[in-house]
Amino acid sequence: MIGRLVTYTFFIVVVLTSIPLYLIALTIRLVTYPFDRRLRFLHLFTCFWASLYSWMLPAWKVRIEGRENVRKDVAYMVVSNHQSQLDILIAFRLFFHFKWVSKIEMFRFPLIGWNMVLNRYVKLKRGDRESIAQMLKECEVHLDEGSTIFMFPEGTRSPDGEIKTFKLGAFQLAHKKKVPILPIVISGTSKALPKYTINFTGVQKLYIKIFEEIPYAAFKDLSVEETAEMVRQFMITNLKVMNQYTLGK
Repeated sequence: MIGRLVTYTFFIVVVLTSIPLYLIALTIRLVTYPFDRRLRFLHLFTCFWASLYSWMLPAWKVRIEGRENVRKDVAYMVVSNHQSQLDILIAFRLFFHFKWVSKIEMFRFPLIGWNMVLNRYVKLKRGDRESIAQMLKECEVHLDEGSTIFMFPEGTRSPDGEIKTFKLGAFQLAHKKKVPILPIVISGTSKALPKYTINFTGVQKLYIKIFEEIPYAAFKDLSVEETAEMVRQFMITNLKVMNQYTLGK
């Protein structure tokens, strides 16, 4: 009962604060777009907006490592495991420039979804070949402009926290555009906000880590499939280590 009450209160706060925050985001877009076509200022404000909601819940004890592994003005293909909707809030706390690839339903949410449109994040209708092709084209444009792309290559949240088989789109982009892959691993969010539930689960340790980039030279002679599996195995190994902190495994 207490968990549901905390959750409902949290969502009410999100709705109420999103109104003025969206208006600020709209103003930033209008003022900065003539000299900031990549929308870096707007994205940083969005990082702040999203971070407010994890900062306001001290029960979510977030540990962040590896910010020094992000080089400024380098376009990366970022790939991360996906345990929970909470992953998105936690990833925004990294405060570096990227464009999300997100399911199209997210863009339909009032205020928060409208802000995703303002940021030129990339829409994807899962299972739709035309949408996938359009998503890849838009990602190529962003990479060419110098913006990093952030994807969850599992395609959906893992029901048990384990890293599932990767879809290949992110790795096709890395090969085609010859950009480095930046692995990010998240631990603890599946327990804090499990899939198929919105119940608050109390004090939880959350851990997000940016690992050193994998340069194009390290995978240029591999197939797309081999690259995906190499990165997946790397992330599986490191998730086990991180779980010792968040889950006590």
